[in-house]
Amino acid sequence: MDLQQFSSAIDQICEEKGISKEKVIETIEMAVAAAYKKDYGHKGQNIRAHFDLRTGKVKMYQIKLVVDESMIKSEEEIVREMEAGQTEREIEEKELAEGEIRKVRFNPEKHIMIDEAKKISKKIKPGEETQMDIEAHQDFGRIAAQTAKQVIIQRIREAEREAVYDEYKNKEGQVVSGIVQRLERGAVFVDIGRTIGVIFSEEQIQGEFYRPGQRLRFLILEVQKDPKGSGVLLSRSHPKMIAQLFELEVPEIAAGTVEIKLIAREAGSRSKIAVVSTEEGVDPIGSCVGQRGTRVQAVINELGGEKIDIIEWSENPAKFISNALAPAKVLNVDINVEQKIAQVEVPEDQLSLAIGKKGQNVRLAARLTGWKIDVLTGQGKAVQNEEGKSKESEIAETKEDKKEAKEEKNEEKEPKKKKTKKKK
Repeated sequence: MDLQQFSSAIDQICEEKGISKEKVIETIEMAVAAAYKKDYGHKGQNIRAHFDLRTGKVKMYQIKLVVDESMIKSEEEIVREMEAGQTEREIEEKELAEGEIRKVRFNPEKHIMIDEAKKISKKIKPGEETQMDIEAHQDFGRIAAQTAKQVIIQRIREAEREAVYDEYKNKEGQVVSGIVQRLERGAVFVDIGRTIGVIFSEEQIQGEFYRPGQRLRFLILEVQKDPKGSGVLLSRSHPKMIAQLFELEVPEIAAGTVEIKLIAREAGSRSKIAVVSTEEGVDPIGSCVGQRGTRVQAVINELGGEKIDIIEWSENPAKFISNALAPAKVLNVDINVEQKIAQVEVPEDQLSLAIGKKGQNVRLAARLTGWKIDVLTGQGKAVQNEEGKSKESEIAETKEDKKEAKEEKNEEKEPKKKKTKKKK
């Protein structure tokens, strides 16, 4: 065997599949052991091989479990098992339950008595394994070679799946770049490098369309182990997506100078993020916005035009609630700590701005702060917010007032007389 060529083939497999050299050699040893057992082994034998890559030689061992009299089943117990119709596999599973050695059917190919084991090693104890050298063979039949091939293919695939799982498991909660491959029943399959991720409809941004070949950024939400491969679940609507994008765009966040405290998001529409500086002299909002808004605009573009409000976090609840209602100006904040309710007074002309379209601004502010917010005008009119939802009745009253004022204005104007043509 050309060892240099063989070693180069192993290195190539490691590089292409992304698995360690030790895993590949372990796979080769398992394949050789399976081939040996096929041609030269006996039923029940536990064969192991050791392959030396430097010399190209293979050593074969037979592994036996060391037992004493108390660990061997009696003839009566064996008869009961046979009457119960238990298979050998079921019996073996019972014998090795949760790693504890129980009573076994003595098999000279699998077990060795403690007295004989002491002749090999004096320190050995019951329950331990001992390995015995057996004659190595280099000539294997066609069936044995096919068995070895199947073992290698299967083990390489398993090792590749484990390597992919370990790699992406460490990337959970991080943003990766991917290319849309195909769309299937609402789910989008994305090529993210070594594997294919999937983003289901509930994790997609509402109103966003995907086309094959499109390159986007995705958040790795969860990595699941699957017999057919590692399942990587992606998201674009999760609040962590915004945090990760800002970390990529803002060096101060990546360095820890500026910290994102809280995020409230309605994916595809609007988000609010609360930031704070950990060092004096650093403007957290200015750092996130960037020069002429370049940093925040890069995040907005990645999210398809989603509006982002950046506010300063504060330990003072009243100040924090006031900041959270931006861009509306707040006159006064009265808080009830026990019930966690905040009554916020705003100028009358700022009422619609404080509430937002369909109550979105005050709803996001309530989610961000964790407080129930009631918005009041200077005249005492209130639009209450219950768990982030605005009262439609109060909004209707405001609209009705405007309608009445318009009708009164029209009544003051005299209706113009229509000109009539004289008949000749």
